[in-house]
Amino acid sequence: MKKIGILFGQENTFPKAFVDRVNEKNVKGIKAEFVKIDKVKQADPTEYAVIVDRISQDVPFYRAYLKNAAISGTIVINNPFWWSADEKFFNNALAEKIGVPVPKTVILPSSHRPPDTSENSFRNLDFPLDWDGIFEYVGFPAYMKPYSGGGWKSVYRLENKEEFFARFPETGELTMMLQEEIIFDTYFRCYCLGTDNVHIMQYEPRNPFHERYIRELKHIDKKLLKKVEDYVIKLNKALGYDFNTVELAVRDGIPYAIDFCNPAPDADAQSVGEENFNWIIENAANMAIEKANMYKKGKVNLTWGTFISGSVKNSK
Repeated sequence: MKKIGILFGQENTFPKAFVDRVNEKNVKGIKAEFVKIDKVKQADPTEYAVIVDRISQDVPFYRAYLKNAAISGTIVINNPFWWSADEKFFNNALAEKIGVPVPKTVILPSSHRPPDTSENSFRNLDFPLDWDGIFEYVGFPAYMKPYSGGGWKSVYRLENKEEFFARFPETGELTMMLQEEIIFDTYFRCYCLGTDNVHIMQYEPRNPFHERYIRELKHIDKKLLKKVEDYVIKLNKALGYDFNTVELAVRDGIPYAIDFCNPAPDADAQSVGEENFNWIIENAANMAIEKANMYKKGKVNLTWGTFISGSVKNSK
């Protein structure tokens, strides 16, 4: 029997619906369940062929468990090693290298020195920074946000450099990015499973959270939708994520990738809506079953992106 496990936290609707859908398919030799952990011994294989990870970004113990599981053969969705190293600034650089438009972005040293550092720790940093050059490159309005992490935490919208200098000290020891604001007319949030199975959702990030997924869809040009789909696939193939969302803002007909490092994306029935929820449950179940069928005991079964494995070339 090949087991598919799901590791989760505060979610309520997705984990049970996922397990139920896999089991309803009644595929011979495959069963889904909630992951159970009672002890974690080094290099000890788990009982699971596949684990879908929905929580390890918040629980370091779970991340360690998944890495241990992965080197012992379990297919972990998503790759916990790559996810541990991943962050938004690198992903923006990656997007540029593979030809996907992204907002102009710079990374900033933390406003406050990190623990156990002194002035001598920053002798390579030319300070003050070339603030005028940074502001000229990015422009205003701009967003300041952590280079790693999500959930709209510590995100600032800034109108000018005076606002920047007023708010920057509030960020403390966080490493931040300053990013061009894309004034958009259309916005998409896209599920992507298995790097190439895409579900495009119209989305309005300026609405309250529970109203962001648009139920009454407006007509969108098919050529634009195809470009959006192509960019989503291109990014996920480069990253190697099997379960991700990509957000794109369209300005003057060009989709700009805004957020594409979200490998534990919202899949709650109440927020995404019935149609989107049914799509993600059905397709996540199919993907997990496919992965379980591919599983070979004792083999390293991790997915690595084409960029990381060296096959993506600079398309510029």
